[in-house]
Amino acid sequence: MDDLLVEIRELFAAPLEETRLADFSTRLQAEYKTSLLASRQSMLPSYQHTLPTGNEHGDFLALDAGGSTFRIALIRLAEKKHDGDGMEVRRVRSFCIDETVRKLSGTELFDWFASRIGEMLAEYNHMSGTTDAHLQMGLAWSFPIEQTSLRTGRLLAMGKGFRAAHELEGKDLGDLIMNACHARGLNVDLRAIVNDSSATLLSQAYRDPSTCMSLILGTGVNAAAFLPTTALGADKFGERPASWHAAAKRVVVNTELSMFGRHVLPTTRWDEDLNAQHLLPDYQPLEYLATGMYLGEIVRLILLEAIPTAGLFDGQIPDHFDTPYALETRILAALESDDTPELRDARAAFLSAHPLRSAPKRRDLEFMRAVARLVSRRAAAYLATALHALWAVRTSAEGVRAEDSSAVTIACDGSMVEKYPGFRQRMQKHLDALCVVSGAKEGAVVLQVVPESSILGAAVAASCND
Repeated sequence: MDDLLVEIRELFAAPLEETRLADFSTRLQAEYKTSLLASRQSMLPSYQHTLPTGNEHGDFLALDAGGSTFRIALIRLAEKKHDGDGMEVRRVRSFCIDETVRKLSGTELFDWFASRIGEMLAEYNHMSGTTDAHLQMGLAWSFPIEQTSLRTGRLLAMGKGFRAAHELEGKDLGDLIMNACHARGLNVDLRAIVNDSSATLLSQAYRDPSTCMSLILGTGVNAAAFLPTTALGADKFGERPASWHAAAKRVVVNTELSMFGRHVLPTTRWDEDLNAQHLLPDYQPLEYLATGMYLGEIVRLILLEAIPTAGLFDGQIPDHFDTPYALETRILAALESDDTPELRDARAAFLSAHPLRSAPKRRDLEFMRAVARLVSRRAAAYLATALHALWAVRTSAEGVRAEDSSAVTIACDGSMVEKYPGFRQRMQKHLDALCVVSGAKEGAVVLQVVPESSILGAAVAASCND
């Protein structure tokens, strides 16, 4: 077991030397620049060409549609100079999107959305002592669309078993929502549609004008960046009105960061096994190496090798352990955070999901923890490198030298940055080191956690869409 751990440590830790990460960043920058010019899958410009000033104000309905939950919030924006950070969540409600909702056909799904919107609008009228208040809405839509304006976009397949999307593919998402709301007599107006990475950027930019990038890091990963329009190829913008081009000097770009790094970031045999067995091999290489969906699977593959070859668990395969993705990343987090004698908490968390005929020995748990640490630390380093490369591309596009660049905030949301022990701090440490190598100061790029960013960002998007 010790010999195998030496090999694992070499494979996972060796690529994390500062000079190697700097080289990876340089190569990723080249990938980004190529995609900014021509890719149809990544570096996608939104229609959002301004960031909030922090002076936007009013009451808004914020909608957040995800794969399992539909959330609606009443958000009050008050000019931040008068009232702290200027954001107040007055009401928020969550509705489960279960199998019954996913099977709704045609416009029935949007009728269901409108019904929930109507319930929240009724609450607002009651709170405000009004009978027919008019509210503007912003929508954070966690599914692909072909956006055609700030408030419109053609519906694409939603996945996750949603029947309606297949029947309505190509229809305008904004029209579908507004038609359902009008049918119920709701006095609302959809002003903006944003994806989760854009919403995260907007929500923190309202508070902090140094925010020009964002990171979503949970089961998957994505990032957005506010870039000069000159950094993108002309064909990337498709058909947009001349008025948009006249006004847009910069634009929020959905990077689809998960798609980069296949030919840059070193992998191990376990990573290659995961990729080969994936339904979409090579499609999202950074995501397969570094996110909550996959860290547990990488560790599971390593442990499956260690059971017969190194005597882990005395050769026993834990229950359910031969099922792909059975080892959840939350168990890795439990292993890394456990400071109890005999790793009691980690043992309990593991055995609750994967019983063994005989309890694991301390050396088994210590081996598991060491592997979890190596896998998660590599993930943090690779993600920091990808963000550093994006920062460097943005700095270059702005015509600013790294050493002369102003401090930049990256707004962050997602379970990995919020909950995984030490993960964000390790990312920050690598970012600091890479910035220094680039000639900038330590702290030139700061990761700022922004809870509830999707719902707040939807409201901000509505507020700054004229």
